[in-house]
Amino acid sequence: MTTMTWWGHSCVRLDGPGGALVIDPGAFSDSASALAGAEAILVTHEHVDHVDVEPVAAAVTGGARLWSTAAVVELVAAAGAPADRLTVVASGDTIDVAGFTVRVMGERHAVVHADVPGIANVGYLVGGMLHPGDGFAAVSADVDLLLVPVSGPWLRLGEAIDWARSVAPRRVMPIHDGLLNERGQALSRRLLALAGGELVTPAVGERVALPGTHDPHDDVPELEYDETVPPRPEEEIADVARSVPDPQGHGGAPSSD
Repeated sequence: MTTMTWWGHSCVRLDGPGGALVIDPGAFSDSASALAGAEAILVTHEHVDHVDVEPVAAAVTGGARLWSTAAVVELVAAAGAPADRLTVVASGDTIDVAGFTVRVMGERHAVVHADVPGIANVGYLVGGMLHPGDGFAAVSADVDLLLVPVSGPWLRLGEAIDWARSVAPRRVMPIHDGLLNERGQALSRRLLALAGGELVTPAVGERVALPGTHDPHDDVPELEYDETVPPRPEEEIADVARSVPDPQGHGGAPSSD
C-alpha cells in the first residue's frame, strides 16, 4: 500500500513498497517526523516554509537524496550536505526516486508583489498526487489527489479554486495554511469544496491512501460459496464479526435496541 501523510503546512510524505519520499519539509511543518528514515526529498522552492535547510542538510548527510531547484541545492550544499546527493530538476523532467516515478512541472513562483523578485518553483506529480508548490501551473495529466494552497501573501483563494477546477482531480486537499488560525482554516476548506471532487482534510500525521492501493486491515474475508467446504480460520473470524454486535459500532450484526 502507498500512503500520503500530511505533516503540516506544505509538507507531505509518501510511503510505498520502495521507500519514503518527502516533499517540502519546511519550518512551518513537523519536518523531523516527515524526514525520519526518508530516502528522498523533493523541494519546490527555497522559501523557509518549504525547506528547513539545516534539518534537510542533516538528512542528506545521513543518506537521503534531494531533488530541487538550483537555489535550493545551493542552500543545502552550503549547509554541509554532500554535493553528490543533490540534483537540480526543472519542468519536463521525469525522475525515479525511492520507488516512485515523479514528473516535474511548473517553472515560476506566483507573483507576491511587483517589487518582490520572482523565483523558480517546480511542482511534483507522483503516485497520482500533485504538489504544485507556490504556483498554479497548467496541468495536462490525470490527477487523483490535488494539493491546493489556500493561504499566502501571493494567493487569492478564488484563483486557487478555479485552478483546481481546471485540473479536475478526483480529490482535493488544502495545504499551505500555516498562516491561518482555526477559523481561517475552516473557512478555506468550506470554500475549497467549490472546486469539485472529494474534499480530503487529514489531521497532521494522518495518512491517506493513494490510487490503486488499499489498507489490508479494511478487508473482511468473504464466505466460501460451497458450504460443504470446511471454513478457513479467517472465515470463522469473519462469521463472528458479522454476528456479534460491537458495542462501539465497528461492525457486526445491528443491535436490537
